[in-house]
Amino acid sequence: MSEGIVARRVLVTGADGFLGRTVLAALCEQGGLEVLVALDVREVPPDRQLMGVAYQQQDVRDARIAETIADHAIDTVVHLASIVTPGKDSNRAFEHSVDVGGTRNVLEACVANGVRHVVVSSSGAAYGYHADNPAWMTESQPLRGNAVFAYADHKRQVEEMLADYRARHPALAQTVLRIGTILGEHVDNQITALFEKKRLIAIRGSASPFVFVWDEDVTGAIAHALAGAPPGCYNLAGDGALTIHEIASRLGKRAAGWPAGVLKTALSVGSALGVSRYGPEQLDFLRYRPVLLNTALKARFGYVPRKTSSEAFDAFVAARKRQGRPITSS
Repeated sequence: MSEGIVARRVLVTGADGFLGRTVLAALCEQGGLEVLVALDVREVPPDRQLMGVAYQQQDVRDARIAETIADHAIDTVVHLASIVTPGKDSNRAFEHSVDVGGTRNVLEACVANGVRHVVVSSSGAAYGYHADNPAWMTESQPLRGNAVFAYADHKRQVEEMLADYRARHPALAQTVLRIGTILGEHVDNQITALFEKKRLIAIRGSASPFVFVWDEDVTGAIAHALAGAPPGCYNLAGDGALTIHEIASRLGKRAAGWPAGVLKTALSVGSALGVSRYGPEQLDFLRYRPVLLNTALKARFGYVPRKTSSEAFDAFVAARKRQGRPITSS
């Protein structure tokens, strides 16, 4: 087992994204770092900047990121920059250039400047949404992604690249976190939008289980990696899972059970008419969700999530209620 590396001089990419901001806040609160550099494609407004953090506006595709790493003598990079929810004017080529090309640029910069450790936010989506997925996914399962889902496909490509770098550049230690569905007090995304509907979408014959991870557990795992935990590839999720029917029950809602063929046709029509943001490809996304087993995270990496999948979901629902945005039917 590789020995962990204790970070002293850290650079975070995608630092002004939801996850990036929470990671920076956690690292600042924890203290102990000599240098903390925050990179983002956008300029971070002064009122959102944290004391002690060096902010710099820089695209992960910019070759000058190598100079930034050298200027600050960075020993550890936390690479969070990726496109999770594309904008309306986005396209696949652009998303690939950021997700895959940007990661390659960051890795090249790390190797060129003797960075010792890179922590990468991957996703359970890298395993892909497939009918023959096992009931529980371990890190030994193949990473197949899905060509029709840009996010899953790009995460697969990024992980293949990381494996190549592990073989060719073993001096650069890697911690790769395959993250489940993130929930938190202020999380709003395509998944949470599904739970806001009056009736949840279910597919007959499919349990559609979800594994959740509380956002503070994601930042906690990243901080744990920086504190010297063993490098490696780890599923990052809370214990257990909730089926779509269990989720509906907790929300006091019904899960409308659609025959797969009927739902696929409905999604095709809705997408063609522009009345739905979901297309027919979402059928596999809903019924073949990879369910992440976190045994290695706890036993080998040494991080135990504070919230289970069930507790994370309940905490999310409670937070929405406190904010005056309840998603339950009552």
